[in-house]
Amino acid sequence: MQELFEQYKGLLFTLAYQITGSVSDAEDAVQDVFVKLYDVKPEKLAEPKAYLCKMVTNNCLDFLKSARKQREQYFGEWLPEPVITSTDELPELVIQGEMVSYALLVLLEKLSPSERAVFVMREAFGFEYEEIADIVGKSEVNCRQIFKRAKGKLPLTSPKSYRSSASKEWILGFMQALEQDDVDRVVSMLSEDVILVSDGGGKAIAAVHPIESRQAVIRFLFGLIRKSNQDGEILDIEILGINGQNGIVIRSAKRIQAVALVHIEQELIGNIYIIRNPDKLKSLSK
Repeated sequence: MQELFEQYKGLLFTLAYQITGSVSDAEDAVQDVFVKLYDVKPEKLAEPKAYLCKMVTNNCLDFLKSARKQREQYFGEWLPEPVITSTDELPELVIQGEMVSYALLVLLEKLSPSERAVFVMREAFGFEYEEIADIVGKSEVNCRQIFKRAKGKLPLTSPKSYRSSASKEWILGFMQALEQDDVDRVVSMLSEDVILVSDGGGKAIAAVHPIESRQAVIRFLFGLIRKSNQDGEILDIEILGINGQNGIVIRSAKRIQAVALVHIEQELIGNIYIIRNPDKLKSLSK
């Protein structure tokens, strides 16, 4: 059992996290699999990878079905929980190269639970349709249709375009422009139809609705900088690997205040995601 756990925990966590968008729920889904495994007959584990993926996917589908109503009642915008991917503190749990970008993870909220599971297994992990069919208990033909339907719901020309990540230097330049009140430079780094989404969960200050257009986003960002300066609180800004890309982690003396990620399109920021809900930042402090 320990050998199976060591070999597959990373794969199962990464799969569960991308299906649920939650670190804690992914950890619970994986833990539940290995608890139940003690009652599984050895012959069923002839192909352990497929069997374990099936178990964790079923757990995640059950979770998503029950979580839908909670997310609909969530205060403000709901964003996935960010996860560190550049230190040894949280993974071994995360397998590099099998992580969809944060921007794509946000878009997956448009999908039904089964569409999301099939899309993640096919797009992130490259599972064959035969494998996916066995895991979700559907035919290969049905899985192909589900994947096609899922892609049709996502406003993207290519999922791979959502893997692009701004360099550390580029992000530091953007943050420097904000701090120096360099409006022209900030304007030059944002697309005209940029969208900013922030998630406070009713527990931290955040915009209740997405902020759309370059002008509105600029007003919001400079407003945050001015408020921070007025409060006089010393904040530490660090660039870390978050969800397989460079992300901004903002800390005060007490705790992590926010995590921000950007999605780049044609050298310009197309989307900004700011996670402020303290419940979603706990795992980054472990």
